[in-house]
Amino acid sequence: MSTQPKTFYTPEEYLELERNSETKGGYFSGEIFAMGGATPQHVLIVTNVVSELRSQLKDRPCKVYSTDLRVKVEPTGLYTYPDVVVVWDDPKFSDDQKDTLTNPVLIIEVLSDSTKNYDRGEKFELYRTLDSFKEYVLIAQDKLHVEHHVRQADNTWVLSETNRIESQIDLSSVNCVLKLSEIYDKTDRDDRG
Repeated sequence: MSTQPKTFYTPEEYLELERNSETKGGYFSGEIFAMGGATPQHVLIVTNVVSELRSQLKDRPCKVYSTDLRVKVEPTGLYTYPDVVVVWDDPKFSDDQKDTLTNPVLIIEVLSDSTKNYDRGEKFELYRTLDSFKEYVLIAQDKLHVEHHVRQADNTWVLSETNRIESQIDLSSVNCVLKLSEIYDKTDRDDRG
């Protein structure tokens, strides 16, 4: 049985391929990882979160981005597409193409069965190397459940989580609130009746 050798790419090769591709892929340690399509539930949760954040941040020096903006985790070489990213003040990009953000303050991921362990584990570990990164929110799409990680002054992280529709997540890095009732509005997990 023959096995195909893995192809490894430089970051520059990855970016050239990615910028000319119809599909999105992440990159880490020389490998490109294909990204699968999202479920309607996933897309609706992302839309709800972006709508809420944009509304609350409209008159503040913040920008909210969703899904299609690539983030480079500079210290590690990871390139990825978070579901939602918030930047305080001016966004910083890795080059003149302005399609790869380097200074997220808040990152929000909607969990799927295939990525939830990676999002909670190695990906979070890589994100934590960013100096700008202050908060991480993980939203389940198969049940009412939100995990909220906040960086402390001593560089440790504190986790809180909830599964109650009446709960809210206080996002201190951007001075906003996300209510679970809004995150899950019109989804299969909207248990308001």
